[in-house]
Amino acid sequence: MQKVRGVVARAKGEPVSVETVLVPDPGPGEAVVQVQTCGVCHTDLHYREGGINDDFPFLLGHEAAGVVESVGEGVTNVAPGDFVILNWRAVCGDCRACRRGEPWYCFSTFNAEQRMTLEDGTELTPALGIGAFAEKTLVHSGQCTKVDPSASPAAVGLLGCGVMAGIGAAINTGAVGRGKSVAVIGCGGVGAAAVAGSALAGASRIIAVDLDDRKLEWARGLGATHTVNSKERDAVEAIQELTDGFGADVVIDAVGRPETWKQAFYARDLAGTVVLVGVPTPDMRIPDLPLIDVFGRGGALKSSWYGDCLPDRDFPMLVDLYQQGRLDLDAFVSERIGLDDVEAAFERMHHGDVLRSVVEL
Repeated sequence: MQKVRGVVARAKGEPVSVETVLVPDPGPGEAVVQVQTCGVCHTDLHYREGGINDDFPFLLGHEAAGVVESVGEGVTNVAPGDFVILNWRAVCGDCRACRRGEPWYCFSTFNAEQRMTLEDGTELTPALGIGAFAEKTLVHSGQCTKVDPSASPAAVGLLGCGVMAGIGAAINTGAVGRGKSVAVIGCGGVGAAAVAGSALAGASRIIAVDLDDRKLEWARGLGATHTVNSKERDAVEAIQELTDGFGADVVIDAVGRPETWKQAFYARDLAGTVVLVGVPTPDMRIPDLPLIDVFGRGGALKSSWYGDCLPDRDFPMLVDLYQQGRLDLDAFVSERIGLDDVEAAFERMHHGDVLRSVVEL
């Protein structure tokens, strides 16, 4: 058992606090990871606001990189000293998705069985089964993906959630490829990553849509060929105009609201693909759409879970591309902060001032 500092959300809507967290020694299949960096993701704010569930208190943080400190019985995929990115999809290998060869849809992912606690014994719920706004965290060994140790932890740790979600929404879910046209609605961290993924895949035209000119400029730096400020222009009309009147082959909704999903639906070409990667709230409903439009336009309407990624396959590949200078993960790191600065980082994120704040430990 070890005592570390960690960021805890005790109740819905209340400011987070830095508290002493007890981390058990790893049991069978588990690993203790010394956290080096952890990005401040909007999902952590969702946890604090009670938007995920009400299993308070939460140990926040999940977009992390670090070094394996110790492992439990039976662990063979990582060893002490390995540099790893943490993931929230430790595939089981035995559920119906895994058995049919689609482990990126695994319906029975692993987390550590032991719980980290506060000093008074109160059990903590780790965000996405990770809880990495802490000096050390306990995870299932399958949540550790070994990557090149020479890579910058602040940059590659972001693959643990938002950046992977965006890149994967384009490449894995949307099947963006050479010569395709893509529109991305919402250019925060996930949307900007979808832009970068589309550029990486060789898309010929990448249209970034947002209400904020700062985000549009970030998107242009990551590969957008055109930008649309939807406060000034109708997004659907602009996307159609920029694609010879047809609409984009793939439209990615990185916002996750009924209004933006409807825009994505009508902004795609016939037989085009809509990808929903922005996370809606439980009360949201699909907008009123004539069923004949769903039938008549053909194509595919998809949801993207974690960019439909397979961490052991995708993380090392993307880190290699980063090391080669072909994927600018550093561009996502807006600021480097400490554990005590997480609450302020939530505020900056809420106002759209950053792509990612990254906690360094």
